[in-house]
Amino acid sequence: MDGVLESVAVCAVALVLDRWLGEPRRWHPVVGFGQLAGWIEHQVNRSRPAGIGRGVLAVLALVVPVTLALWLLVGMLSPAFLLVLEVLTLWLALSLRGLAEHGLAVARPLAGHRLDEARTQVARIVSRDAAALDERGVAAAATESMLENGADAVFASLFWFLVAGVPGVVLHRMINTLDAMWGYRTPRFCRFGRCAARLDDAMNWVPARLTALTYACLGNTRRAWRCWRTQAPLWDSPNAGPVMAAGAGALGVRLGGPAPYATGIKDRPWLGSGAEPEAGTIRDAIRLVHLGVGLWLAALVVLVGAREVLW
Repeated sequence: MDGVLESVAVCAVALVLDRWLGEPRRWHPVVGFGQLAGWIEHQVNRSRPAGIGRGVLAVLALVVPVTLALWLLVGMLSPAFLLVLEVLTLWLALSLRGLAEHGLAVARPLAGHRLDEARTQVARIVSRDAAALDERGVAAAATESMLENGADAVFASLFWFLVAGVPGVVLHRMINTLDAMWGYRTPRFCRFGRCAARLDDAMNWVPARLTALTYACLGNTRRAWRCWRTQAPLWDSPNAGPVMAAGAGALGVRLGGPAPYATGIKDRPWLGSGAEPEAGTIRDAIRLVHLGVGLWLAALVVLVGAREVLW
């Protein structure tokens, strides 16, 4: 089978598995990796906050053996077994159904004005102080999470699989997990987690901009591009800024702004323009991610067709 056509088939089957089965409830390898990473961090960053060097060594100790082992394994497997490995790996890396489930768990009670229930659900997917959020704040937090995690957990996984196969998608998932666990600007993690945070920024740079472009193409393109160009540079994350600014512009809503955290109110820049977010906005963001996945698959099919015609 042609390499590009095979990649399209693997992506399609993995997405079908994600749609039918969702994420495994038990024995998920990402959960196991996170537990191992937590144990290692506890060992080397326990008595006092460790420096950058220990953070680098911890990252290398976790990701290099796995990536190298997968690279060797891919070279040893027969085409049939490799195809199975690719499908299963990409299915486990994707979280399209999980993204929608978490978003809808917030949108449904919010639409029924059950604010306490909506706060409980949004606290599962964002780090801000959910108890201090009003309905607009809950809707904004969940919408931002849908847009950003669409980039991290869906489009970046597809991108790294297409670029570097099984080792690439697993390496990205490991780095992204380490950043989620260690990439905080707190006394404990400011130096120790810097390597994981910088690697995550590097690996997500291209996928984030492709995601922002995808959102812009599927919504209000002119507004999305304007918000991306003018607002994203003000955001503290080099990748979340373009994704959420373009997504907010595409949806025609205003996100960002001051948000409550355990440490106090964080004065964030505004993103997007237009209406204030509500329960329906969360659904719109989920739909935007799903349409984006369809657009990527269609683009891959067109690429395969163009190769057949030209070559």
